[in-house]
Amino acid sequence: MIYQTFAQLYDELFDPEEYQNWLDYTNSRVHGKNLKWLELACGTGHLAINLLKQGQDVTGFDLSEEMLSLAENHAVEEGVDLPLIQGNMLDLSGLEQYQVVSCYADSFCYLPSLNDVQGAFQQVAQHLKKDGQFIFDVITPYQTDEIYPGYMFNYQDEDKSFLWSSFGVDEGHRVEHDLTFFIKNKEDMFDKVNELHTETTYELAEYLDALKQAGFTQIEVTTNFGESTPDDTSTRWFFNCRR
Repeated sequence: MIYQTFAQLYDELFDPEEYQNWLDYTNSRVHGKNLKWLELACGTGHLAINLLKQGQDVTGFDLSEEMLSLAENHAVEEGVDLPLIQGNMLDLSGLEQYQVVSCYADSFCYLPSLNDVQGAFQQVAQHLKKDGQFIFDVITPYQTDEIYPGYMFNYQDEDKSFLWSSFGVDEGHRVEHDLTFFIKNKEDMFDKVNELHTETTYELAEYLDALKQAGFTQIEVTTNFGESTPDDTSTRWFFNCRR
């Protein structure tokens, strides 16, 4: 129930402009139609659905059954056929090979260690066709160390309230997001539930090394959805990689 609540709020509150930004970045880096495509950590499916509408052959993959359920609903509403797979990005065994693998919204930052990030990159490499393309983003150490600590977001309507507070952690480039929900029950009272999300990122050199160890030799890194060169105050890195 808790994560389902978060999935629904994530879907309701996420800025649609951000999906358009990711789509624009993707279109600026990936060329061709009807490409066999895996959208890792597809969430509620909005980006995958937009890619389908553009003529790509997309499959959505996510750990959360609740997110995938919402993605299925959105696909039906939009009249597209979006294949969906529930699973862990650390084990893509059984999947086909793809021409493109994408993964956005700093999803790799939810993996618990750099070794896990390396393992995920290796899984992606093993499921890319020859000259396949891997595109993704992560938040930077500047985001975890300088921007997120002290961040707060509040939302309220008649049936629920949502409080989001972020805290820096004195262990690497790590941040914790404390999510508190107040959900109206059948007695018109509010039940309180909590959820803690942890994100960890690494130095750019560590990501580059992990990608090279996974077999990627052509790596482009940008910021601002592909518009800028990274600097010390970049909050998100975008990677465009080929083996």
